[in-house]
Amino acid sequence: MAEGCMMALRYGMVFFNLLFWLGGCGILGVGVWLSVTQGNFATLSSSLPSLSAANLLIAVGTIIMVIGCLGCVGAVKESRPLLLTFFILLLLIFFLEILSIMLFFIYQDEIDHYAQRDLKKGLQLFGTEGNVGLTNAWMIVQTDFRCCGVTNHTDWFEVYNASRVPDSCCLEYSDNCGLDNPGTWWTAPCYERVKDWLNENLVALWIFALCTALTQILGLVFSMTMFCQAVKVETFYA
Repeated sequence: MAEGCMMALRYGMVFFNLLFWLGGCGILGVGVWLSVTQGNFATLSSSLPSLSAANLLIAVGTIIMVIGCLGCVGAVKESRPLLLTFFILLLLIFFLEILSIMLFFIYQDEIDHYAQRDLKKGLQLFGTEGNVGLTNAWMIVQTDFRCCGVTNHTDWFEVYNASRVPDSCCLEYSDNCGLDNPGTWWTAPCYERVKDWLNENLVALWIFALCTALTQILGLVFSMTMFCQAVKVETFYA
């Protein structure tokens, strides 16, 4: 009976962690592709220049792959140290995610203020040498969200020291259209546009968060159950 339970748990753990590992491979692959083809794509922060979509995906993909590999090897070998390590790492990540969500809601106003200030500071690096990622990110955001500046199109006036904006702010794109009159520019603030987009997709974000949490809980349950069974089996045969 005990051997049958261990066999079922082993297959469950291997299948679960194989999916986990493949997911990590996919995320890592997308991150590497973005890094190679787009450089520091989606780098908007001046204080955290390494916080790009590519770097985040590479980091997340690598972590998932390592944890998935630990779980797979631990299940196949019925290694208590590896199973326990898998459980502790997954539990730590789970608690960090919960803590991050709680802190976000508690300090939402402060985060908003800091993010806007940091983004405005980052505007000063637009178009400068070595900041291709930030420049491309602003061009994409303003074009896709039909917005201009962080809180207002006048944010760009301080960057250029003149009444002009990047060409990506124009209703109809053309070279040097940012020099034309303000009636040809988007006036909606990008920060609010992105927040509105997130609010519109809040249900999808919560479903994704819930699925992620359930996946992690299943991993925790599988690993701890298998660890306890391994201890029982070893005690029984001892």
